[in-house]
Amino acid sequence: MTYSATLLPDLIKAIADTIDANAEEVTALDQAIGDGDHVINLQRGITALLGQVEELSLLDWPGAWQKIGMTLMSTMGGASGSLFGTLFVAMSKACNQHALDSQGFAEIFNEAVNAVKKRGRAEAGEKTMLDVLVPVADALTAASAESDLGEVLKKLATAAETGVESTRDMIATKGRASFLEERSRGHIDAGAKTSQLMICAVIDRLVKVR
Repeated sequence: MTYSATLLPDLIKAIADTIDANAEEVTALDQAIGDGDHVINLQRGITALLGQVEELSLLDWPGAWQKIGMTLMSTMGGASGSLFGTLFVAMSKACNQHALDSQGFAEIFNEAVNAVKKRGRAEAGEKTMLDVLVPVADALTAASAESDLGEVLKKLATAAETGVESTRDMIATKGRASFLEERSRGHIDAGAKTSQLMICAVIDRLVKVR
């Protein structure tokens, strides 16, 4: 890969900063149609990762992704901890079959998103984080042969932003929001929003160091 895991301290800090900065907004989204504890759970996991940044920076990508995934599963709790944890653990496992180049990473990320689908028994279009992760995975695949890394990163950010906005008009069919049925329409999904925020925070940081 163009980037090494030595970037992880900066990336995790960027994620922590963007979640903290948007915590009030995301909590309001979650309180409208969810349990209201999504940000608190996510911040717990991120805080745990901040305590591991030196160790993570010494690992290769597969090792770092595995540790990140297991840490999120053990510290976040709830459905989101399981799903975010699954994403990273699956990325680590997929490295056994794919090279860590642009096309290989696209395959790795797609396999990880499919693992999240399986764990959550969900698909895109059900008002969840998958409405961000799936479009980003698709955009990554489509752009994997693109030579201009800056353009690739822009396309991924656009996919994430379009994906999160798409949840506004969806009716939730998963989680607590599903009990609201038609009343869930008109609200952005909190899990999709934090997924978009974290992806875009990583992209912004990668743009600065490329």
